[in-house]
Amino acid sequence: MKLRNFATRLLAGASLAGVTLMLVSCAASNIVDFLYVTSNLQSPGQINVYEVDSESGQLYQLADSPYPSGGINPVYEVSSPNGQNLYVANHDDNSVVMFAIGTDGKLYPLQTITTPGTEPVALAINAAGTALYVLDYYAPAAPGQPSYTDLNPGPGAVIVYTINPSNGDLSTTPLSNGVADYWSVQCFPSNLAVTPDGNELYVTNTNSVVVTTAPPVTGTIPIRPSTCPSSGTVSEFAVNSTSGNGGAQTVTGLTEISGSPLSTGAGSAPTGIAADPGNGSIYVTDSALNVVDSFAIQSGGTLSLAAAVPTGNMPMAATAAGKAGSPGTDLYVSNYNDGSISSYSLSAGVPTPITTTSSGTSGPLCMVVDPELDRYFYVADYIGGRVGGAFVNPTTGALTLNEGEPYATQGQPTCVAAIGHAGNAQGLQ
Repeated sequence: MKLRNFATRLLAGASLAGVTLMLVSCAASNIVDFLYVTSNLQSPGQINVYEVDSESGQLYQLADSPYPSGGINPVYEVSSPNGQNLYVANHDDNSVVMFAIGTDGKLYPLQTITTPGTEPVALAINAAGTALYVLDYYAPAAPGQPSYTDLNPGPGAVIVYTINPSNGDLSTTPLSNGVADYWSVQCFPSNLAVTPDGNELYVTNTNSVVVTTAPPVTGTIPIRPSTCPSSGTVSEFAVNSTSGNGGAQTVTGLTEISGSPLSTGAGSAPTGIAADPGNGSIYVTDSALNVVDSFAIQSGGTLSLAAAVPTGNMPMAATAAGKAGSPGTDLYVSNYNDGSISSYSLSAGVPTPITTTSSGTSGPLCMVVDPELDRYFYVADYIGGRVGGAFVNPTTGALTLNEGEPYATQGQPTCVAAIGHAGNAQGLQ
């Protein structure tokens, strides 16, 4: 995609020490989480691994980090709910790599799968850790027809892989949808989210090409096919499942909900999406209209617009998190063009603005709040080539830059994921 010049960094006075690569490990007793940051500057891609200090939130990179991502241009990652595995989507070679996570945070690549379509852009995992949802920018072409590419663009696709909860392995083939092995969505999809109860899956379709310096980056900007809607939409799916061993959800497929896809309005280009942990709402960032839409989940999984709240310039991602002891009460939105993070309280049921901060970034994308304490916030700063970090106020949800940030990476970080140190039980060394 076309490059834009983002020369102005909003965080003034960041010290040189703040961007120095940290290689000295903190004391083991202070490690509260491991943070994983994908970077696509090099080929193959890289995964930077950091220990999170429980007292300050400062990051310390593991001595043998970064690790290869197992493919080219890693753009997205998710960790398993039990903290034992990491799944990474490599955009340019259509692969998803499963890593085992050691008790020391180290990564061990164990499995690589190739998606049916091309250019995977996002991943989601259900709370039971039994299904991985992969979003391909382009669906497989019909038999006998040319493949969809940037020169021959077409619809996107959701692919569903089951996960063996005992070891994190993905099924070698995706679930079937009749004669197909995917569920079609609309054009140029950007992200997807599964509700915490695992019952619904939602996909944002931009139906246009959002031009940034961040991935997916291509030398050829696709022309929107005439079959694509003129505005953005959200595809709505009910998850077909049964109760497996120990009551865990066993996913068997998807059913598109009646009335799907839902239009997000004229001129819209929805990019990021997050599910409220209370299963009651979906939040969608709109990179063209500069708002975050709050949708109430109705009976049967249909969405109803409850509010549209202003954001910064070009919001790209959203994550719902909670104050300590009260999960799901705050929402954070990364605004790519003005290098800021917008914070919102969800206590009123819809996003209520708290504050906007630079959070140590100049081109923020993917975000995460540490899973162990709900105290520290991290964001991938694609343009700055760093990781921004902040302290989450446990009372208000507001962000304050934390010690030592921003933190260096291998360049062009695309996404962040984290596991709680106490929750890791894989046992690899």
